[in-house]
Amino acid sequence: MKKVGFVIPCYKSEKTIGMVVDEIEEAITNLDYEYEIILVNDYSPDNTFETIKRLADKNQRIIAVNLAKNFGQHAAIMAGFHYLSDDTDIICCLDDDGQTPANEIGKLIFKLDEGYDVVYAKYDTKEHSLFRNFGSKVNSIMAEYLIGKPKNLFISSYFVARRFVIDEMKEYEHSYPYLIGLVLRTTSNITNVNVVHRSRMVGESGYNLKKLMKLWLNGFTAFSIQPLRVATLLGFLFAFGGFVFVIYAIINKFMNPHVPMGWSSVIAAIFLIGGSILLVLGMIGEYVGRIYICMNRSPQFVIRDVVDGKHLKEDDNE
Repeated sequence: MKKVGFVIPCYKSEKTIGMVVDEIEEAITNLDYEYEIILVNDYSPDNTFETIKRLADKNQRIIAVNLAKNFGQHAAIMAGFHYLSDDTDIICCLDDDGQTPANEIGKLIFKLDEGYDVVYAKYDTKEHSLFRNFGSKVNSIMAEYLIGKPKNLFISSYFVARRFVIDEMKEYEHSYPYLIGLVLRTTSNITNVNVVHRSRMVGESGYNLKKLMKLWLNGFTAFSIQPLRVATLLGFLFAFGGFVFVIYAIINKFMNPHVPMGWSSVIAAIFLIGGSILLVLGMIGEYVGRIYICMNRSPQFVIRDVVDGKHLKEDDNE
């Protein structure tokens, strides 16, 4: 019998994660699969860890992992990957708030059985705020141009993957994990399947503009050099434009010696070129900074506590 491992990053989900686990257990039992659930608390400020700890105490198939600080959703998922059992065949990632329907896991698994390596859930309508939907759209467009995401591929936080894909992703040990970047560099055999996206049951999304910007930077500076190529192109265009303007100014002065030299145009040119230089230097600095942090072996995640329901049961039996 095949085994499915569920990895769920948890943040401010003390009121929802129990319902998500219940739904997983019901859905996977109906499919006649073995399963395990890895719940990773990403240093949530509420009682999320206490909640997932109680779940692990009651169910030997659940492992509760507690991170020592907030490392972000993608790092939390990577941490969960390291606690999967060796006999797990399929890995599923989904959200802790109930918006990704665990009762439709069968659709993703059956699509995987058609020969695909990774299957992402696709939503006809996303029950997110306008801000989140806009951020997702921008992220999708940028992923197409910067890391080679196929245009017709919809990326979401709800997906299933074969074990070899996850094992390859685990080999990435640097400080800035970005899941779709890791998936795309592992396999191109990826597809979508339609599922329903629910409204959030409790609370609001933990993503804000700052976190979304950080996520974009993580992905596009860790898995693409396209921004540097864009910077090179911008530098060439501004240099060429400056050369053309100088030729024009010289010819114009010879043709009309009385034409005044404009102070405002000079200042505008200085601001334009100076701003472009600072933009390019900032972009290069972002790459250099990340190289420096990776060389210092800044941890991808740090585990503070682990509650393994299976081991607890074995200890009780002894």
